[in-house]
Amino acid sequence: MRPSNRAPDELRPVTLERGVARYAEGSCLVSFGNTKVICTASLEEKGPPWLRGTGRGWVTAEYSMLPRATHERTRREVNSGKPSGRTQEIQRLIGRSLRAVVNLPAIGEKQIVVDCDVIQADGGTRTASITGAWVALHECFTWMQNRSIISINPLREPVAAISCGIYKGQPVLDLDYAEDSAAETDANFVMTGSGGIVEVQGTAEGKPFSEEEFLSLLRLAKAGVTQLVDLQKKAVA
Repeated sequence: MRPSNRAPDELRPVTLERGVARYAEGSCLVSFGNTKVICTASLEEKGPPWLRGTGRGWVTAEYSMLPRATHERTRREVNSGKPSGRTQEIQRLIGRSLRAVVNLPAIGEKQIVVDCDVIQADGGTRTASITGAWVALHECFTWMQNRSIISINPLREPVAAISCGIYKGQPVLDLDYAEDSAAETDANFVMTGSGGIVEVQGTAEGKPFSEEEFLSLLRLAKAGVTQLVDLQKKAVA
């Protein structure tokens, strides 16, 4: 039995609320159960220097966790002078995931920065961030279209992410913290609306996992991402 009493293939309650930040061109408050992340997409008139003159735009991401997003207060990373290795890894993952579904030349030589700030953490902060970031980015591009900054929405399709793991010998979907901290295998899947795989991160915490176990996690992830993409489409409709 899972700590949350969910079925093995059951997501936590997921909500995607658009327009939560007054000044951002796009925003979304995403909740995966008790994990809550506010995602904002900001338009910058200039792209990165290395893209100057190419006619291509850029989408990048930054990720952070508020000090009391967890059970005990964590120190702000700004006080240490640089983001932690974990933070850098997650924000690069978010950026890669979004760029995988964006037609970058359609942006022009501009940059979109998507900020993902965790206000409450209960497992799956990176997967929630990616899922909510897509909604915020969609809203930003719609804002740009309405002002004739771009002629088409550069998003080719949705992208979402979900965690899976093996908990007490059973493959399960969408791990909360209680499961994640005790899982024998922990994996994150980033997938597109058409079923394409953008990235897979998998780790055996105890014993190595088998190919059959990996495929069972992949099947769970596909079903979970399908549900998330349906929610994304409803959110931006």
